[in-house]
Amino acid sequence: MGTPLKDLYSLSFYNRVGDGLAAVLPGFDKEQFIGQIYSPGFDKKELKQRMRHTSVVLHQFFPADYPETVKLIKKLVDRFRSVGFGEDGLASMFLADYIEVYGLDDFETSVDALEFVTQFVSCEFAVRPFLSRYGQQMLDRMLIWSTHENHKVRRLASEGSRPRLPWGLAVPALKKDPIPVLPILENLKNDESDFVRRSVANSLNDIAKDHPVIVLQVIKSWAGISKQTDAIIKHGSRTLLKQGHTEILNHYGLDTKNINLKDFKIITPEVKIGDGLEFSFNITNTSDTQQLIRLEYAIFYRMANGQPSKKVFKISEKTYPPNTTAKINRKQKFIPITTRRFYTGTHGLSVIVNGEEKALGEFELC
Repeated sequence: MGTPLKDLYSLSFYNRVGDGLAAVLPGFDKEQFIGQIYSPGFDKKELKQRMRHTSVVLHQFFPADYPETVKLIKKLVDRFRSVGFGEDGLASMFLADYIEVYGLDDFETSVDALEFVTQFVSCEFAVRPFLSRYGQQMLDRMLIWSTHENHKVRRLASEGSRPRLPWGLAVPALKKDPIPVLPILENLKNDESDFVRRSVANSLNDIAKDHPVIVLQVIKSWAGISKQTDAIIKHGSRTLLKQGHTEILNHYGLDTKNINLKDFKIITPEVKIGDGLEFSFNITNTSDTQQLIRLEYAIFYRMANGQPSKKVFKISEKTYPPNTTAKINRKQKFIPITTRRFYTGTHGLSVIVNGEEKALGEFELC
């Protein structure tokens, strides 16, 4: 087992933070600060709880005047940079969290602070409450950010406005209508930073889950502009590909004509939790020309109520020479993780070729 993420908030971390605060905040009592951090119950707090706890404790040491506090936060960032501490570190997101918690009523000061702090550590989560409260006003500022000279600010524009940002506060208005996000993505579709372009792709993929037609329209508009934009499209359409959406399959020339799947076999029909499922099959391109073949498999996990829950996994996507056969062998581990609980009983397995299920079987998880 690895070290829990919550342990990023360690005594050594808080000592470094305390040193930084002592350098920028007159009269700061580092010993008192660390004492309040390690209040009863700290050990039981998880990552985000420790982050929020840090913000709450800091609030007791910062000035009551919020704009003055923002000035100190900027000085603290500069101090951390000067000593090589905390940049792009997950634990440093307490700075963004402070703005989220205590700056929501001061739009201009906080937006300026988010723009500054995100160049040190991402503010993608902190910006979400501002989107919820200020709506188009916040999106207008994010559109400006999408042309910023710093790639981290540009990335905040796309990542922070994602309709379904994982771990982030939900913004139902953007899930319902993602059209206001599109001008931001349009500005960033040719961004020089791969970091930014991946964020654009993730935003497209979010939109595809609720509004596939909108994403298909974007794909048609962006296709062929550049290799980078084509890569954004491909990554941004991964959910549509997994769903076997006809238009996206046609866009990539993925059909099942002249493709044969044979000898499908579940090698481990009984799998113990902690072990792995193994299966194999042969895939043949029977055509006299090369063929692009996307191979995936789906596991139909048995849920607590006995109903199946389908999850698709990619095997490969590559061009097969004419009249060739390849043997595919795949393993899937069933090791318990925090994000998935396994239930014993009958599970399903299918092999998907260019979006179409071509083989289906069952195995027992015990």
